[in-house]
Amino acid sequence: MHDGITPRPLRFGANYTPSRGWFHHWLDFDLDEVRADLDSVAALGLDHVRVFPLWPVFQPNRTLIRPRAVEQLVALADAAAERGLDVDVDGLQGHLSSFDFLPAWTRTWHRRSIFTDPDVVAAQEEYLRTLAAALADRPNFLGMTVGNEINQFSDAPHPDPDRITREQAGRWLELMLAACEEGAPDRFHVHAEYDAAWYRDGHPFTPAQAARLGAATAVHSWVFNGTAQRHGRTAAATEHHAAYLVELAKAWARDPHRPVWLQEVGAPAPLIPPEHAAAFTEATVANVLDCPDLWGVTWWCSHDVSRELADFPELEYGLGLLTNDRGVKPSGAVVARIAAQWRGREHRPAVRSTALAVEVGGAEAAPGRSVCAPGGAFFEAWAALTARGVRPAVVLAELAEDTAHLSARGITEVLRVPDVT
Repeated sequence: MHDGITPRPLRFGANYTPSRGWFHHWLDFDLDEVRADLDSVAALGLDHVRVFPLWPVFQPNRTLIRPRAVEQLVALADAAAERGLDVDVDGLQGHLSSFDFLPAWTRTWHRRSIFTDPDVVAAQEEYLRTLAAALADRPNFLGMTVGNEINQFSDAPHPDPDRITREQAGRWLELMLAACEEGAPDRFHVHAEYDAAWYRDGHPFTPAQAARLGAATAVHSWVFNGTAQRHGRTAAATEHHAAYLVELAKAWARDPHRPVWLQEVGAPAPLIPPEHAAAFTEATVANVLDCPDLWGVTWWCSHDVSRELADFPELEYGLGLLTNDRGVKPSGAVVARIAAQWRGREHRPAVRSTALAVEVGGAEAAPGRSVCAPGGAFFEAWAALTARGVRPAVVLAELAEDTAHLSARGITEVLRVPDVT
């Protein structure tokens, strides 16, 4: 790379959705079923899984973290290690596939904010610290993710949010990450939000927090957010949405080579019809691999959700790389082929020397960040440049003339939105 930074090996993995019982498998944990699932993931040539303990199952009372549940998590991690798979563990679940999983001791008669109540926060710290410590001696343990898109509990459109300020969100994230670090020092501990953090004006979780707290920036790319509806399944805006989020994330990072993890991405029907899922997968992964400082790609998800389970949004049933009976789907074959192509290779994409400046009303609070959302002026300008064959990076407007910052990132030209006609 242009400044001698050692390139990182690319990581390819899947978010592990158990083929039997979905995440309810923790209630009837069957290690043989887990092993069979992980065999099918490893057969794709992937190198890691992201796994999801259900918070109410693991910590059903504020002062009870079930030892047996923790043992089962460790057993899953050990089974993954036997198959050459590293493991990232999401702690606070939280929210998965449209369902909320919050302990009874935070709701209804015991209602208290999961972000600011001192007793709840202390219990969360203990929970994350306990999970991290249980895995700290496992060589295949990557680290903790604080929780899956837990920012959705802080704001609309959640039907019953625990509203907080930006400062409270930042403090909560710092405490949770510190607990992970205490439990397992020097591991790859991160936090992960859905794209309201990048796109929604006034949302308390911010781009600055995403890009400056934790070991890497995690982004979740879902084109059902208005991108595919507006542009169609094969448009540059749609096929480059994941790359866009990776580049957008870099604008807020203080480290010019902070890794960005595409932690979730999938091909959601019907916007991406099943017969086009492989082509979408191919294009999305190829485009994001053109982004410097990418840590890796973790596809959502490993296995389809069984049709025996009710009330999921329709798109959730068919997002797997593998069928519910562990057969390889076309998207799975694509990801397997790309992973094989990159195995042992250094990731050295060309520097993105042209950047588009983003003005959001100030980097810390980003009060005008909706310009970055599908339909927003900045999003549409970036997509238009990309459609023309430009490879735009993103730079904050307040850093657009900072020569040291631009040089560190290899940026030699900065465009403004009005320049894109």
